Amino acid sequence: MIARLRGTAAGRSPDGLLLDVNGVGYLVAATPSVLRRAEDGGELTVETFLHVREDALQLYGFADDAERRLFLQLLTVSGIGPKVALAVVSGSPSTELRRAIALGDHARFQAIPGIGKKTAERIVLELREKVAMPAEEADAAVPGDGPGHFVARDALVELGYTVAEAEQRLASVDPELPAAERVRQALRAA
Repeated sequence: MIARLRGTAAGRSPDGLLLDVNGVGYLVAATPSVLRRAEDGGELTVETFLHVREDALQLYGFADDAERRLFLQLLTVSGIGPKVALAVVSGSPSTELRRAIALGDHARFQAIPGIGKKTAERIVLELREKVAMPAEEADAAVPGDGPGHFVARDALVELGYTVAEAEQRLASVDPELPAAERVRQALRAA
């Protein structure tokens, strides 16, 4: 198993990042956080997972061990393969994804291409025990007034925004405001 690579970015392709490790080029399907670090140049350390299939060996790269652990947990969910798991891990920081699982936020996962309602529900159901956060920690980690963030986001979704658009609009609004005021400000920013 190849668990970590350290080298320099030698290029990018549609299939991923080409990482030069002592003269050997490894093609790594990587998360956006790894790709951003690769743009800086210099030496780069990538946590990896080697997926072995009958007809291929594919390396997946992560910025840290938390991303890799979440990826591996996603692979245990029925119907989730490495490409979809990489898309999930690439969608948001691993702490936010773990919080979404702990709080049963299916909509966060439905916003990711390739994941429908049933798959999102299965992710939450099958991983809730594995990534459990104490309720106080989950509430403290949610921006602003705790679950009110989800109330504001869901209100924007009901008004026709996608989950990703709603999250983006709410990111520019003061998280300390009540949910109703956050929705108003997000709509004004439109």
